[in-house]
Amino acid sequence: MRPAAPVLARLTELPEGEPVAVEAMLDGEAESLILFREGDAVRAWRNVCPHAGRRLDWSPGKFLRAKDGTLVCAVHGASFELGRGECIAGPCRGQSLSAVPVAVVDGQVLSA
Repeated sequence: MRPAAPVLARLTELPEGEPVAVEAMLDGEAESLILFREGDAVRAWRNVCPHAGRRLDWSPGKFLRAKDGTLVCAVHGASFELGRGECIAGPCRGQSLSAVPVAVVDGQVLSA
């Protein structure tokens, strides 16, 4: 029998259109994840910039956003659109954040 998927957050805890950092265990390793909610859909990525392997938040759980809504790496200024997690400007242009599969079930965001 497969163990139950870990609950990362409740949907109601995630503000619409704002990135949120959560801690999770993935493949037995502690990871910081970015969750991004649009309506009842949630996307997730590892909280790591592909350019230098550093966290994207400037302070734990605090993210920089550009006026156009992109997520900005606090270290080198790379900009990521939050639809696919693709870097659209900066030193890692064309690369993407590492996606993490999640599912929303009964109002809970689960690691898939």
